[in-house]
Amino acid sequence: MSTAADLDAADPLASYAREFCPGDDLVAYLDGNSLGRPLARTVDSMRHLVEREWGDRLIRGWDELWLARAEELGDRIGAACLGAAAGQTVVGDSTTVMIYKLIRASIAMRPGRSELVILGDEFPTDRFIVEKIADDNGLAVRWVSAPHDGGITPEIAAEHVSERTAAALFSGVAYRSAWWADMPAVTGVVQSHGALMIWDCSHAVGSVPLELDAWGVDMAVGCSYKYLNGGPGAPAWAYVAARYQEQVVNPIPGWLGAREPFAMTQGYEPAMGIRRLVSGTPPIVGMVPLADMLSLIERAGIAAIREKSVELTSFAIELIDELIPDARLASPRDAARRGSHITVDHPNSARAVQTLWGDGVIPDFRHPSGVRIGLSPLSTTFAEVERGVRSLAAALA
Repeated sequence: MSTAADLDAADPLASYAREFCPGDDLVAYLDGNSLGRPLARTVDSMRHLVEREWGDRLIRGWDELWLARAEELGDRIGAACLGAAAGQTVVGDSTTVMIYKLIRASIAMRPGRSELVILGDEFPTDRFIVEKIADDNGLAVRWVSAPHDGGITPEIAAEHVSERTAAALFSGVAYRSAWWADMPAVTGVVQSHGALMIWDCSHAVGSVPLELDAWGVDMAVGCSYKYLNGGPGAPAWAYVAARYQEQVVNPIPGWLGAREPFAMTQGYEPAMGIRRLVSGTPPIVGMVPLADMLSLIERAGIAAIREKSVELTSFAIELIDELIPDARLASPRDAARRGSHITVDHPNSARAVQTLWGDGVIPDFRHPSGVRIGLSPLSTTFAEVERGVRSLAAALA
């Protein structure tokens, strides 16, 4: 096994780690898949927003800078991370609200269908929204089971999607296991029954290369505070393929999603294109850190980011096999099916994570017995991974 020092020395992206705020007591940050670290440059970017864009320009900032920012950032996310042409991605509400909008829009686009399909162990927000929307609309939820260390597959999807399905909501990269689904194949299965495919890409965007246009994806959504490092509560994004945009009915119509928002007319007429998915005023302050991180991703390239992600997770698995032999890997060993985090199950996980946090080693606990190790390629070094896994081994013991 290569040493951490050798891997860091050979890493073409090594210099990027120095662009993030170091953290005073940080020994190893292994939770970039929950909350990405802030960039040092964002301190100046936030000051520029407050002092110049907001402080100097005041209300004029809307006409001069801000009204188009949700679509501009959406286009940048689409180009750098999603394989999406311009005009199909917009930044705006929380992931929760974006999922709600897309599912409600999908149901309206598939009248007469009676089911929504989702994994039984999908991220809680996704499940809660699907259950509530199904209950409100008299639909049934078809719950799907997947292996503990896996996620949705074309074969599993084929067993549950039917002509009754209005839409399926699956994670591109599973939040617990890091299973990276065969997204084009699963999309094809769902669409073969006339249903709409919605991908939750919260754990995929910025860590694995996505090709939503080429894969024929209908809709997608994701947060921006994990591998996009937008900060706590950063606005989410949504993608709607151009072929569907004029059919989408926004269930939360707001003034900036209207065709002529400043006309102040009676009645709602939706904007053309992706802007019809906008509701209220865009969260301009929350977009600043996201824009900074996109500049890094654009410079590094998603292919290089993915290559380092594979090396980081593979190195972590080798260390776990060596140092924690009684732990169970709950993530794919096949790198082609693995995102940028891994989960190990161990009966001492909850207590160990609590101890590690106090020591400046930050992994993530996942009920009931999982330790989730998130390795954000641009901010994580191989030495940091080794320090973290060695500390984890000691804490679990």
